[in-house]
Amino acid sequence: MSAQRTNRVAANPIPYWSARGKTREVFEEAFADFQRIGFTAVKADIPEGMTADEYRTWIGGYGLAPSLSLFSSAFDETVDLAEVLEAAKAFGAAQASLGLDRTMISSMAVPARMATPAIGADFSQERLDLAIENAGRTCEVLLAEGIRPLHHSHVGGVFETEHEIRSLLDTLGPDLIGFGPDTGHLRWAGADPVAMITDYRDRVGGIHIKDVYADHLDGAADGALSYHETSQTKRLWAEPGLGVLDFDAIVAAMPADYDGDYMIEVDFPSVESVYESHRLSYEWASHALDVATR
Repeated sequence: MSAQRTNRVAANPIPYWSARGKTREVFEEAFADFQRIGFTAVKADIPEGMTADEYRTWIGGYGLAPSLSLFSSAFDETVDLAEVLEAAKAFGAAQASLGLDRTMISSMAVPARMATPAIGADFSQERLDLAIENAGRTCEVLLAEGIRPLHHSHVGGVFETEHEIRSLLDTLGPDLIGFGPDTGHLRWAGADPVAMITDYRDRVGGIHIKDVYADHLDGAADGALSYHETSQTKRLWAEPGLGVLDFDAIVAAMPADYDGDYMIEVDFPSVESVYESHRLSYEWASHALDVATR
């Protein structure tokens, strides 16, 4: 039985720890903020050295339940596949022990793409084919642990562009991998989130809600900034409703029987504080989404 409840608003604490590290103090600040705002679910990242039961008790003290997490690998020629599969097995077992039945799976950090993001830099068909094969093997391991893998789009990885994402999903097929779109990453890389969700609607099992400003889209920045430099401008990621994405259309494209969470993720807030970013995001969600709130 999954611990997930239909259509909660979940939070990802990434903007808390990305600049300050994954310390207990940082996470406790994030959890306290989420509780104060009204979130009831948080991305399930069990700290090293903590058991699943200890983690569940810890976040439960803030009124939070575990929500969709993410397994990441480059999946390309730089990885040791045996190590990736071993890590996926352990990750899947831990997620299942939290009562979850699905996870995002994503590729990140191809150097050329971190340097020149969102345009499919240094494309290699050989690399893509290998990454699809490695991702498929990883999906098999996760499924064996009772965890349904969902591809999570992410600029900077080997599955960055629409062509690469569709190649992965179409090659592996629905029995092996589902779809967990990130609305902001899709649009930054030039894809239409509405079209992607519509085309793979029967495979959507999770979603990251992230808006984007127009400043760095469609070659506007001309490749002058790296991934991290672009993110830190405060003119890429936007709190939902403040950017250019049509969330009415995005939500309408979601499957009618969608049973996952809507996870808010704003990597670098565009407003004055991480608290205000999450407060604005939750306020937007409570009006724009058919979700369980307080």
